[in-house]
Formats: sequence, structure tokens, C-alpha cells
Amino acid sequence: MVSSLNIGSFRLLAAALIGLVAGISLYHASFGFTAAWRHFAVERRGAGLRAQILMIMLTCAVSFPLLARGEAFGHPLHGAIASFGISAAFGAFLFGVGMQFGGSCASGTLFTVGGGSTRMLVTLSGFILGSVIATAHMPFWWSLPALPAYSLIDHFGPVAAFALTGLVFAAIAALSIVAERTRYGVLEPSETGGSLLRGPWPKTWGALALAAVGIATLLALSWPWSITSAFALWGAKIAQLFGVPVETWPYWSARINRLNGSVLADSTSVMNFGIMIGAFSAACLAGRFAPKWRVPTYLLVLSLVGGLLMGYGARLAYGCNIGAYLGGVISGSVHGWGWLVFGYTGSLAGLRIISRLESMLQIRT
Repeated sequence: MVSSLNIGSFRLLAAALIGLVAGISLYHASFGFTAAWRHFAVERRGAGLRAQILMIMLTCAVSFPLLARGEAFGHPLHGAIASFGISAAFGAFLFGVGMQFGGSCASGTLFTVGGGSTRMLVTLSGFILGSVIATAHMPFWWSLPALPAYSLIDHFGPVAAFALTGLVFAAIAALSIVAERTRYGVLEPSETGGSLLRGPWPKTWGALALAAVGIATLLALSWPWSITSAFALWGAKIAQLFGVPVETWPYWSARINRLNGSVLADSTSVMNFGIMIGAFSAACLAGRFAPKWRVPTYLLVLSLVGGLLMGYGARLAYGCNIGAYLGGVISGSVHGWGWLVFGYTGSLAGLRIISRLESMLQIRT
């Protein structure tokens, strides 16, 4: 019992500290999936995309052999391995649309809230609401057809799995370089680094720091970095305060101990709080914490809808860009690649819808 308590306390402390580092890194590097995907889709600028690839490959270089071994320092390690079917594909697509509506992804929402973005408070609220609504509908989504879970590490071994992953990402990086040079003739100049404590950081610094965050999370918590399951938990606890019997829903009856426990005993929640506090600290150190309370109404509406779509989609797709995409790929799970395809497709659809909405607003004004 004492040993179990000590392990639990260590994990919570580790989650808080890793979250702080993640929040500082995300803020100083402005490291978000939403903006990077938008820049490539709209402007054909691929630096952010390539920084994401660098982060993921660095993480895979460590996570693949660790997960193949199955343990580290005497403690078991578990990858994010999941099936992929209709519900996951639809959820990833919804999440991609929501990313562009809400102006951020899951990790981006947390660090921008911590950094003082009032608009992102609306996105986060929608995220939480959409997450808990999805848990009420999970029996239906679970009933839909899905391909079985498939682990590249289990089938090919860590070295071959890493080589396959690297080949796919090399092709994506090459495509981004060709597209950028075709439009501009040259690649965008590399960013110069600012102060380590005050920022801003180049994207490569952010990639290195967040790879370390991903590896540390796997070692300390025994599973890959995740974010959005905590949003569902927060939403369920809020719903209970208003008399909603969420504990009777199949999703939560299977997670009753988590639902009945404190959010401060939930490592994912603690890490999320750490991200927000880390970003807040980074913004204050940089002298850039200055919340703007006047936000155009249409942006607030887009943020709320985007948050709802991301929250709902994340539950269907086993998580967000962090838990499902990053967590899946660094675990060698094919479902991570499925998430990327449908998440990016949804992001393109979201950008097109926003463009049309903005055109309509301009015509009316």
C-alpha cells in the first residue's frame, strides 16, 4: 500500500513538473498544430509542419525501443494502441474542423489560455462541454465497425517500425519543401532564438523540448502524453453538480473510480493544470501577459463551436492531436496515422468553411 501511494504521489508530482515544462515550451515556441497546418494549407509554408515531424521522430527514437521492451526502471510501459473505424475517422474529422474554428488544438488551447487569451477560454469551455456530451453517446459509436488495433512495433520490431515511420514523415517533409519552393523559390528563413527564459524560441527549440516532454511523460506516467480525457472528466464533474447522473452512463460506469476521485488525483488533469501555469509563468516573464477582453462576437461563436467539435470528436477518436495522433504514432499504432489523415482533412474543410463565412460577413458589411 505504501509503495502504491508513493508511486501515485510521484506520478502526480512528475505530471505537474512535466506540464510546467510543456507549458513554457509551447508558449515560447508558439508550438501549435492548428497554425502549422493552416500555414501549409493556405500559404504553403511548411516550417511548422517540419518542426512537428522533428518532434515526433525524436520521440519515436526513444519510445519505440522502450515500448518494445515493455518496461523501464522496473515499471511497465503501455503504448496508445487502438483500433480505427468509422467513429474514430469521423471524430478526427470533427476535431480537424474544430481546430480551425476554435483557433487552436488541445495543447494550443491550454497554453494560450495560460498565456492570457480570453478567446481561448471560450474554446476551452466548448471543449469541456463537447467532451462530456460525447461520453453520453459512446455506446452508439462503440457499436460501429472498426479495423483491429495494429502495432508496427509488435509486427516489425522497433528498428523496422522506426524506419517505416521515418520514410512516411520524410515523404511529408519533402512534399512540404517542394510545395514551399514552388511557390516562393526558397524556404522561409530559419527563426532566430531569443532568451531561453523570455523567448521567443525557434520552432526547433520547441520540437526538442516537447520531444523531451513526451519521453518524460512515457517514463514517469507509464503511458504517452494525453490531454482531452481530462476535459471529459471536468465536464462530467460539473454535470454532476447540476444533477446529471453521468455515473450511470456506460462510459463513466467503467471509469467510476476516476469519476469519484479528485481531479488533483488525476495525472492528466494535473499535467493540464501544469501546462496552463507554465504558459502563464512564461507570459509573465516575457512581459506579454495582457488579456484582451473585447473579442468580436463572430470569433467567440466560432470558438465555442470549435471547442464543441473538438471535444466531441476527441472522445470518438481516442483523443486529440496529442493523445491520438502523437500518442498513437510514437506507440507505433496505425490508428495515429488514420487520425492524421482524417484530422488534416477536417482541418482543410474547416478552413474552407471559415473562408466562406468571412466572405459573407464582408459582403454584409
